[in-house]
Amino acid sequence: MFSYADVRAAVPTVTRHLPPTPMWSYPVLNAAVGATVHVKHENTQPVGAFKARGALNLLASTPGRGMVTYSTGNHAQSMAWAGHLFDTPCTIVMPEGANPAKVAAVRAWGATVVLTGARLADAEAHATELAAKTGHRLVSPGDTPELLAGVGTLYEEILTARPGLEAIVVPVGSGTGAAAAAIVAEALAPRCEVIAVQSAASPAAHDSWRSGTPCVRPNETRVEGLATGRGYDLPQQILRKHLTDFVLVSDDRIAEAQRLLATTAHTLAEGAGAAALAALLEFPDRFAGREVAVVCSGGNASPAELERLGQGAGR
Repeated sequence: MFSYADVRAAVPTVTRHLPPTPMWSYPVLNAAVGATVHVKHENTQPVGAFKARGALNLLASTPGRGMVTYSTGNHAQSMAWAGHLFDTPCTIVMPEGANPAKVAAVRAWGATVVLTGARLADAEAHATELAAKTGHRLVSPGDTPELLAGVGTLYEEILTARPGLEAIVVPVGSGTGAAAAAIVAEALAPRCEVIAVQSAASPAAHDSWRSGTPCVRPNETRVEGLATGRGYDLPQQILRKHLTDFVLVSDDRIAEAQRLLATTAHTLAEGAGAAALAALLEFPDRFAGREVAVVCSGGNASPAELERLGQGAGR
């Protein structure tokens, strides 16, 4: 299905093109949350998000073959960037209301953008049709093993640098990050907890994990990177076997975490990139006094998001 060996196999490909991202601890942030927090800065990737690792690993294995995928933004940018790197045509289907800055970034990397529908589910349906018509590979953001393997290199870096970590907190949209984290932690640091966090306004992955089967749920979060309305089979299979726990936080708590990262860690995080820290704010007793890594999964905040944060409002 998917194993640590797949992550190890992806390491040479990823490290050939991407240096390890920084992971720093900030005393003021530690004091604010009552724990030793190591922030893994995936916001420093070329596309501003961790998903660059997965797209790089996927397209390196199939250069030149056309790809069709669907995304609200960061997966789209990553596929476009990797497509540019490997001279591979990519068509990205995005919801009509997708972040204009992310749409512009996808086009700037040379990918074809198709805007359709109000939800990610609409984009997925259209991408499926396009792939069938063109013969290009349909790439699921959640159920593609090569993506998980590339993403796993992130957790290889974390646990190589900090093998004594007590917990890693991972934001979840499709669940590839949490699934990869659980696999790598089991291999390198079996005592380290892996805790997934998702917006309570879009709880599909959380509820799928709790129920033991992928399910569909309302997708109402304003946090673009967490806006997923269904559970994905491959991550859920892994999460059911290996994940320590899965928690939900509100969009307002995520906005609070964004402001805290900006003021104490000099970090501009998009909502998904602050979700892991939001879990520490939501459950302070659980993390008090512990050594924890939080993944700042991305820094692609939209203009509207920045305006809300500047106003100090979570809505």
